[in-house]
Amino acid sequence: MKKIIALLLTAFTVFAVSAQSVYDQNPETVGADSAMMSLREISIDKFEREGSWYVHISSDDGVITSRLFDGSPAMKEPLPEDSEGDDTQVLGVRVDFFRRGLDTFTITSGRPLPVEGTVKTISLWVCGRNQDHEMYVMVQDYFGRNYELYMGSLGFSGWKKLTCVVPPSLDGEHGIVQSSAYYGDKPGLKILGFKIDCNPMQARGSYYVYLDDLRAVTDLYDMENHDEDDMLDDW
Repeated sequence: MKKIIALLLTAFTVFAVSAQSVYDQNPETVGADSAMMSLREISIDKFEREGSWYVHISSDDGVITSRLFDGSPAMKEPLPEDSEGDDTQVLGVRVDFFRRGLDTFTITSGRPLPVEGTVKTISLWVCGRNQDHEMYVMVQDYFGRNYELYMGSLGFSGWKKLTCVVPPSLDGEHGIVQSSAYYGDKPGLKILGFKIDCNPMQARGSYYVYLDDLRAVTDLYDMENHDEDDMLDDW
């Protein structure tokens, strides 16, 4: 009987550790333990084109505007393929609240931004104003299902890089699915934009937030190891 109990406890411990490794991952170490990966950090959008992002808040809650400004986070490290002078602007968003309340506003791309490969993390530079609003990235998976991933609190001042993990699908059907052997080849994850849930005690007056350099760490192993003479199932 004692042996049976010991085996059950061991099995439960292994299951708990496995579950934790899937859902409580550290963005800094995702993919570091796998040899069958080809992780690359790629640029998704640098917020350099006027009119490519839309902002929205309920007309009952306030007024929102956006525009581009010259500037860039001083601590940001350029990617190897970046050329000097191609990242000089940031997106600024201003919200004027009518009253305090459970307000939400969104910042969405004019078109969904597809990301090749299997996305592991999504990062964004944000310039906050030390107000405890909550930021989420809105994504769409392989099957067109929409999800919101928590990026972090905006309770800081100045520039900060926010990063979130894209949790893997355990069975290829539930959760955020990024690929399928049954429906052809196509980018599995699309970034739709961002949502900010406002702290009701601080949603008053005018609020400013600035965004720059949307990136993703993605696994390009399948793409880089695709035979040159093999056909693509993308038609």
